[in-house]
Amino acid sequence: MTSVPLSPTDATLPKVTVRRQTASGRVALTLFVIALIALVAMPWWAKTGTIRMILELCCYIAVAQMWNMLAGYAGLVSVGQQAFMGAAGYAMFVLAQTFGVNPFLAIFLSLLVPAALAVPCYLLLHRLDGPYFAIGTWVVAEVFRLVASNMGWLNAGAGMSLNVMKDYSGFERNVAMSLLCALLILATIGGSYWFLRSRYGLALIAIRDNPVAAASQGVNVGRLRFMIYVAAAVGCGLAGAVYFMAQLRINPPSAFDPMWSNVAIFIVMVGGIASIEGVLIGTLIYFIADRWFGEYGASYFVVLGVMTVLVALYARTGIWGAISKRWDAPWFPISRHLILKAEDRA
Repeated sequence: MTSVPLSPTDATLPKVTVRRQTASGRVALTLFVIALIALVAMPWWAKTGTIRMILELCCYIAVAQMWNMLAGYAGLVSVGQQAFMGAAGYAMFVLAQTFGVNPFLAIFLSLLVPAALAVPCYLLLHRLDGPYFAIGTWVVAEVFRLVASNMGWLNAGAGMSLNVMKDYSGFERNVAMSLLCALLILATIGGSYWFLRSRYGLALIAIRDNPVAAASQGVNVGRLRFMIYVAAAVGCGLAGAVYFMAQLRINPPSAFDPMWSNVAIFIVMVGGIASIEGVLIGTLIYFIADRWFGEYGASYFVVLGVMTVLVALYARTGIWGAISKRWDAPWFPISRHLILKAEDRA
C-alpha cells in the first residue's frame, strides 16, 4: 500500500491508501515462483517425455497470453501470430544449422527477426479495423508460409533438421529445455503482469475499455498498440523458437500452422479474455482435452469450436469471468483500490 499525499489545503479530506496487492495475489505469486523453480529443476525429477510435454504446455500458455494482450487489451484481433513463430523458428534453424551459432544462443538472436518483421507488418495493417485487421494478419502469415516454401536456402518445402543438437547429451538438452520453459513463462506471464501494473498498463486497460475516451485523456493509442503488437510478435517468436528446437525439425506447414492461432483463441475465449488467470485456466482445459480426446480428429475440433462459440455468446468473460463475479480473489491483481484509513472510517 502507498499513501496518497494531501496538500495543506486538503487537511479536511479523508486520508486514503492505494491497495495494489491482495492475499490471493500473494499466494498466487508464491505458487508462481515455486512453479518456476520446479520448471528449472525438471531434469532432476521428470523424464524426457514429461519435459517435452510441459514445454509444449508452456508454449501454449505463451502464445495464448500474447494473443490475450493483443485482443483482450489492445483491441487487435489477430489470426496470424503463427507468422512470427515460424519466422523465429526458421531464423533459429538457419543460425544454428547453417552458420554454426550455438543453438541456445540462436534462440535469442532469432527474436530480432520477428521484432524487425512486426514493424512493417503493423505499418501495413494498422489502418485496417476489426475483421479486416484479422484477415490481414492471416494473409501476412500465408505470405510468410509461401515465401518459406519457395526459398532454396531454407530447403523450400522440405524443411530443415536441427542436426547440431546431436552434439549435446540428453541431459544437457533437458536442462536447456527446462530453463527455456521457465524463461518462457517468466517473460510472457511475468512480463505481462509487470506491464499491466505499470502506468502503461493503466493506459492499455483504458484502451480496452474505450479507445476513444482513452485518447481524449491523453493516451497515445496508436503508439501503445504498436508496442503491444511488436512485443506480442517477439513473445510468439520466442515460443516458436523454443518449440521447434525441441521438435528438432521445421517445415513451412508446421512453422506457419494456423492451428496455433486457433488454439490461442480457444484458450482465451474459454478461459477468460483480458485476464492472465483465464489464459492459465483455458490452457489447462485445452491441454487436458487434447491429451484425452485428440485421437478423435476432426470431430474433436468441432466440439472445441462449438464450445468457443457458446462461450462467446453466453459467457463472454469466460470461466474466470464467472469465477471472479462470485469470488473477488484475483491471482494476478492489477487494479488499484482506494482504502480509507481507520481514523477516517471511524
